[in-house]
Amino acid sequence: MIFNLANLQNVLTSPLSLVFFVFQIWMLVHALRNREWIWAVFIVIGWFITALLYYFLVYRATPSSTRGFELPGAHDRKRIKELQAQIHHLDKAHHYSQLGDIYFQQGKLEEAEKCYRSAMERDAQDIDTRAHLGQCLLREKRAAEARPLLESVIAEKAEHEYGYTLMAFAETLTALGETDNAMNVWKQVTATHSYPRAKVQLAELYLAKNQKDLARNELKDVLSDDIHAPSFQRKRDRIWISRAKGLMGKL
Repeated sequence: MIFNLANLQNVLTSPLSLVFFVFQIWMLVHALRNREWIWAVFIVIGWFITALLYYFLVYRATPSSTRGFELPGAHDRKRIKELQAQIHHLDKAHHYSQLGDIYFQQGKLEEAEKCYRSAMERDAQDIDTRAHLGQCLLREKRAAEARPLLESVIAEKAEHEYGYTLMAFAETLTALGETDNAMNVWKQVTATHSYPRAKVQLAELYLAKNQKDLARNELKDVLSDDIHAPSFQRKRDRIWISRAKGLMGKL
């Protein structure tokens, strides 16, 4: 990148060099935003290959806006085709729900919502469909609509999907401005689970109330657990670890 900056005129007159340069800038910005300081240094002093390595080893492993909110179901084209065929021939609620899960994981929230609603039309009592539709509406910033769905699920089964529905309910309460209720739900989650998603958001609420010691304790737990976590878990929780580090910096 330093070489490119020194030869900026050549970069601007060479389409291929310009593409390489823009790609390096893109990867550098991503590295800085995610506090990948060592990678950022190597992207600055390295060649295009360094940015390319960062893209495959780090960028593609970073969760999307919905990858921190796991739902069951594989997200591949073959499975989508299979479910679409089953829906066409059988028209079963659980096939619509499974297809909605795939679209949710892909971040296609409008398509996911349509599938979940189609599933609800055929089986309004299915607990998984209600929970997933609630989470989908929450990600669409429609917390008021998500609340009754999530609330009904946790009233029926508080530990639904190992506390993930409970976490979505806590996020819904936060989005609706009910921070005290949200804190109580987060405490309920962290009493039995060590999810970074729960601990980081609880810490954020503590900070909002100027309870810095309580926030610091939650964040220390997150960062300490991350050191010993397996690689697949660290990739899954990357977004929360990054937020934890940012909050610790403020403290």
